[in-house]
Amino acid sequence: MAKPYILALDDDQSVLRAVERDLKSQFGNDYRVVAVDSAEKAIELVRQLTARGDRIALFVVDQRMPTMSGTEFLRQVLPLQPDARRVLLTAYADSSAAIDAINKVRLNHYLMKPWEPPEHNLFPVLVDLLEDWNAGNTATFEGAYIVGGRWSPETHQLKDFFAKSQIPYRWIEPGAVVDPRVEAAMGIATRALPAVVFPDGVVLERPDPISLAVKLGLSMAPSREFYDVIVVGAGPAGLACALYCSTEGLRTVLVEREAPGGQAGLSSRIENYLGFPSGLSGADLARRGVAQVKRFGTELLAPAQAVKLTADSEYRIVTLANGKELAAHSVVIASGVQWRRLEIPGMDELTGAGVYYGAASTEALSCQDEDVFVVGGANSAGQAAIHFSGFASSVTMLVRADSLSKSMSHYLVERIKEIPNIHVMPNSEVARVHGEDRLSKVFIQRHDLGQIEEHDARSLFVFIGAEPHTQWLDGAIVRDSKGFLVTGSNLIKNGKRPPGWKPQRDPYLLETSIPGVFAVGDVRDGAVRRVANSVGEGSIVLYFIRQYLANR
Repeated sequence: MAKPYILALDDDQSVLRAVERDLKSQFGNDYRVVAVDSAEKAIELVRQLTARGDRIALFVVDQRMPTMSGTEFLRQVLPLQPDARRVLLTAYADSSAAIDAINKVRLNHYLMKPWEPPEHNLFPVLVDLLEDWNAGNTATFEGAYIVGGRWSPETHQLKDFFAKSQIPYRWIEPGAVVDPRVEAAMGIATRALPAVVFPDGVVLERPDPISLAVKLGLSMAPSREFYDVIVVGAGPAGLACALYCSTEGLRTVLVEREAPGGQAGLSSRIENYLGFPSGLSGADLARRGVAQVKRFGTELLAPAQAVKLTADSEYRIVTLANGKELAAHSVVIASGVQWRRLEIPGMDELTGAGVYYGAASTEALSCQDEDVFVVGGANSAGQAAIHFSGFASSVTMLVRADSLSKSMSHYLVERIKEIPNIHVMPNSEVARVHGEDRLSKVFIQRHDLGQIEEHDARSLFVFIGAEPHTQWLDGAIVRDSKGFLVTGSNLIKNGKRPPGWKPQRDPYLLETSIPGVFAVGDVRDGAVRRVANSVGEGSIVLYFIRQYLANR
């Protein structure tokens, strides 16, 4: 496979030579670096490269050029190379234009000139962007193929598993023309579908998550029986907790029932997280977090489901679904939430066959040129609608409130207003859905009009409410009426500590009704459901773990 390109563009010859020199010195072994001194020449080059199937991984472009700004150049070439990462070179006076380019061309980064020394001011930024590009690059695909019908719930579950686990895959309909290796593997016998075809020719027919995990080499068995801290849940809160515990030398194991990232891990775009002005996808955030915790020695078990929590003297024991037990001094519950299910006629029968909970990243490509319905009015629904708008013919948002501003961040509301193929239907909710083997009709209750409307539909995506994943803790830890874990001072009722509480102190801020067991992130009663808040709670809980360990 030919090496991808890095294209540098600057009309100033001295700057261009410096950029080319630095890029070749750092990236020349893995990328073909080309330097161009005019926007017109560069546009023609991009057209030629695209026509012959070459890939451009990165644009490094000067903002202030005589015939065309860097932003305008990127606007023209991005339809040709939409996945390429984008960096502007700016002077201090151009910084406002660079900020504006974030919205206009989804700029990834901007660098002030001069950037000396490149080892500190240039290379780290570009290495990070190129790692992101490679993580999502499908041109060099060497992953697994999922063979199954689009309307099969089992096929959807497989796609969801691979997407959540950040494992490269391609989905193909049965009988489609594909890689010869896949055709050979599928031709060995009549296969039960859906099936997964791996690069080595192995075919798993209708596999369950455990058999997939074994084949993929995912870790499900702990390396030891005792840890300092067990973290249950690998969403933003759990990853942050594991990171800080591991950096402080605590033996930490992270237990995740599905795949790292949690609900945020499937977000198509997170734009209000500090430090990422261009935003990042939930998958990128999860990938970065997993790499970081592993770097500092956290042990990650996934998929591995916690099914029971018990306290035995000073030890806290978590039992897994496979019967294995993990013991530790302290446990942190960061198991997050799951989408609330719509209890209306037809939903359960059609889930995975046109009706999906979340799954914007998993199913977006399947919705090319279709009419998509999104249920929900909070940020997750807004980001999903924006993501779908790039694929679908139209996106209709069904919102119970009379406007999006009641529950959605202002920046998303304004973005949605600017996208012509997104339509917001306020005062509306799904009354029922219909279809034989797949979704065909959506019936929408229009409260403002006092009527039910019937719409043809092939895809309905639900992003409403949140239900905590705490059923496995029933009877072990105090929960509120909705199942969220009660922590800190909220456990004190009428001046009394929770039943069975033995320490001669009140519960710490994030501590549950079992001393030494903490709850962080969305699973906690009263939590602010934002990624930044989850990361913050996951970070500060180390302080209370330290206090508990010192005084137990």
